[in-house]
Amino acid sequence: MNENLFASFAAPTMMGLPIVILIVLFPSILFPSPDRLINNRLASIQQWLIQLTSKQMLSIHNHKGQTWALMLMSLILFIGSTNLLGLLPHSFTPTTQLSMNLGMAIPLWAGTVITGFRYKTKTSLAHFLPQGTPLPLIPMLVIIETISLFIQPMALAVRLTANITAGHLLIHLIGGATLALMDINTTTAFITFIILILLTILEFAVALIQAYVFTLLVSLYLHDNT
Repeated sequence: MNENLFASFAAPTMMGLPIVILIVLFPSILFPSPDRLINNRLASIQQWLIQLTSKQMLSIHNHKGQTWALMLMSLILFIGSTNLLGLLPHSFTPTTQLSMNLGMAIPLWAGTVITGFRYKTKTSLAHFLPQGTPLPLIPMLVIIETISLFIQPMALAVRLTANITAGHLLIHLIGGATLALMDINTTTAFITFIILILLTILEFAVALIQAYVFTLLVSLYLHDNT
């Protein structure tokens, strides 16, 4: 119980060398390229889920937006698989690191904004000044809209980091409380253990939902700029 709550969020090392890159690349092993004429059940389920998600997410996009299909599907698979692997015991979740989430959010956000200024320059500039704005409010609104634009990647990264970190901390705290209560009150420990199981199931759902929300928001930013 005296262990630091945030010790599990420290970047792991092996022989003094960081192994975060290996952990980040590990989820790609879970999605092998099919090399059979008839896929097995697992590969068929994976392909069905990918097709269902891509169809739903890309239905609002025009031809320019649909060219991002591979990027968006790779993003949701990477974040979802990384979040799920982080729920395994004694594992490390890269998406609990704000620096990594910013590393994903900023280039994707910048790509959508640059695409908007390239193909829809007038529309992109019009977002900074809504139509019918009174003349005295124009400088203030331009500043506010500019700040809101630059906050978008920070909001993406902080949302993902906060949700995944909060879930891991709750599991750690309730798990520690369950072990401590086993020697004090068995009934209370059993109830706490049931709560821990329910929370773990909830965290599985949160891991997938946060991957979907992150990718969906990037998709919406892309839709606004194409």
